[in-house]
Amino acid sequence: PSPESEQIVYAALLDLAATGATVAVTAGNHDNPRRLAAVAPLLELGRVVVVAEPTSAQNGGVTPIDVAGTRLNIAMLPFVSQRGIVRVEQLMRDDPDQHAQAYAQRLNRVVESLVAPIAEDDQAVNILMTHLTVAGGLLGGGERSVHTLGAYAISAAAFPSSLHYVALGHLHRAQEMPAPCPTWYSGSPLQLDFGEENDAKQFLIIDAEPGAPVKVDPVRIERGRRLVTVTGSLEDLPGIEVDPDAWLRVRVRERATPGIADEVRALFPNAVDVTLVRDDEEPGEQTRVERIGREPEELFAEYLQQHDLEDRRLLDLFTE
Repeated sequence: PSPESEQIVYAALLDLAATGATVAVTAGNHDNPRRLAAVAPLLELGRVVVVAEPTSAQNGGVTPIDVAGTRLNIAMLPFVSQRGIVRVEQLMRDDPDQHAQAYAQRLNRVVESLVAPIAEDDQAVNILMTHLTVAGGLLGGGERSVHTLGAYAISAAAFPSSLHYVALGHLHRAQEMPAPCPTWYSGSPLQLDFGEENDAKQFLIIDAEPGAPVKVDPVRIERGRRLVTVTGSLEDLPGIEVDPDAWLRVRVRERATPGIADEVRALFPNAVDVTLVRDDEEPGEQTRVERIGREPEELFAEYLQQHDLEDRRLLDLFTE
């Protein structure tokens, strides 16, 4: 994350803590765990508890908090990459399905070890908070695909029924997972990719007490800038009304000409993605072309022809 992003996050965490709450944070797959660990002692002064790397229960992996006289035990497990479990010799020796099995088995043992000290504490509310992929979870659209493949998934059966609740991060779509105890992805608080533009974002309020089942109350988030896709020709686009605060993906039904993206952004200053589409093809459709042994100028001319770019200046500039 950039320094500007970190500034927003730290300010939000401290604002939450200013309400009197204790805030618990684990590192995700987009975070640099060492950077988080470096500022953890400072954040702790502001009632923000950070677990940046997998840690045993005895060494900080479990945080006990007093909430109005009730003990809350939070077991925190940050994102664990495949390379942290599957070693080079295994990658060279075993099949991919064996890598996935090794990852899931080891991560199951990590979860079991982490929650074992609190799972039978019937005088407390016991929660596991973790950042990982549970098998069967639905993607929101903006996740890193390399971190959501089967090789990174574990079964929800890894979560013991003695836990009050499992709070999941990683998948951007809010959803409840079938598991031995209440297990939810709260989802991303903002739409992070145009694949998420139809997702309703939410946060979850958990009502819990020792010896009783939890109540989970989803609350829809109404703030934040939405992502919207607009499709039409250059003639049609000026007549399309859009939310002036939304970020736009504009699909233009036109033949490719230089400067078309600038024309679109003049109409829609919030356009962050401009794509040309044709009625007779799907966006992104490509035909495989044999390129070996052919001159670059010939290949570029063919590329321009395929994309209906009839502008000799481009080919002359490329050749120059």
